[in-house]
Amino acid sequence: MNVQPKVQLSVQVGTEEDVATVVQYANSRNLSFYAVSRGHALTKTVARFDGIEIDLRNLDGIQIAPDNKTVHLQGGVYSYNVIRDLWDQGFVTGTGGCTCVSVIGPALGGGHGLQQGQHGLTMDHFVHLNVVLANGTAVSVNKTSNPDLWWAMRGAGHNFGIVTSWDAKIWEENFKTYFVRTYEFEGSALEPVIDEVNRMGWDGSLDPVWLASFGLFTMNTSVSETEPTISWTFLYNGAKEDAVPLLAPFDALEPVSVQDNTTTYRTINDLVGGAIDGWLCEANKTHILGTANLQNYNVTTSRAIYDLYTEKIRQHPELGETRVLHESYAVQGVTGFADEDSAYSQRDEHLLTYFDTRFDTTDDALISFAEEWRDQTVALWYQGQPDRTPTTYVNYAVGYESTESLYGHDAWRLERLRALKREYDPSNKFSWYNPIVPVGEQ
Repeated sequence: MNVQPKVQLSVQVGTEEDVATVVQYANSRNLSFYAVSRGHALTKTVARFDGIEIDLRNLDGIQIAPDNKTVHLQGGVYSYNVIRDLWDQGFVTGTGGCTCVSVIGPALGGGHGLQQGQHGLTMDHFVHLNVVLANGTAVSVNKTSNPDLWWAMRGAGHNFGIVTSWDAKIWEENFKTYFVRTYEFEGSALEPVIDEVNRMGWDGSLDPVWLASFGLFTMNTSVSETEPTISWTFLYNGAKEDAVPLLAPFDALEPVSVQDNTTTYRTINDLVGGAIDGWLCEANKTHILGTANLQNYNVTTSRAIYDLYTEKIRQHPELGETRVLHESYAVQGVTGFADEDSAYSQRDEHLLTYFDTRFDTTDDALISFAEEWRDQTVALWYQGQPDRTPTTYVNYAVGYESTESLYGHDAWRLERLRALKREYDPSNKFSWYNPIVPVGEQ
């Protein structure tokens, strides 16, 4: 989908105080408002918006505290600048892996990233938030100031306010180099590859010396013109000579290519598709998306998904840019936080999967074909874990998922979120991004 909200007026704020002023003005004119940091929302729910856009891009301050324990970040900063600025001063913090995307946007829904095995999700780095509420009031939010909002903003923050700035934990960068290896395999290797990935422990038991792994089904005509290639990338916290013996099982599976890189944290995301000018960051593209959270990779359904890709691409080779992504991180830093301490409900969901086909077209028949392919792929992922209730990472959701899937199946959690919505946003002003309360239902 190519999501286009209807922006009547865009206000590029110059100070944090301007955000409250714009919200108050919009309310006085009974106009809707929507804060945008980098504009990478892919959910169709934002297409319902019609009103004033609050552009946060000029709020780009990054300031490390004198005690070197936290950094003060403004609401318009994005991963590219934060990663580089902190690295140059010897520190890291939680961000996403796609460097063109804001830090705060994904963090409000959890925020997966390379630091999570050691230190938790991006939202787990929060120390203090400065928030503008739906009525235009600016408030401080932390463990002792507005503690109910502190709970809600971490995991469901898009529903409650605009973060104009925040303080986040930072960590001394102890690893000066990182090792990245990418394998490419033909389709015949799928079963042993998936078996070895599962055996490594990406289902929650992996040593956090591994940052992440990313598996991909996509067309690479230099390997095969008729079937997708399987690529799998591993990111290691340290030197090549320490990582290579641990990857020996994959060497034995006869990859068609192996690419090694040694890099710093400053540029590591560039090697896994997250470069600021990379494929993931191109604007104004039509995407058909689908996603599912998993506990492990089911070998049988992985084969079915691969074979489905082969079948679909045979029918429509113009969809050759389709990517079926398997996204895995070390999780010890995530599971170390109590489930009930925040609105985030998915600490026990270890793996992310993502279907994305991208093209430039207005052909309704082709769009319908891609949507059917998406639906079939997502259904197969869930078929591979029939004993688990489906859940969806809110930052990957595209607007057709249930509220329970996004925010939790526990009745107490949804009841608390809805009660807080009635208290802090009774008119449902914050309802454009995968909302707890859909537009018109307040």
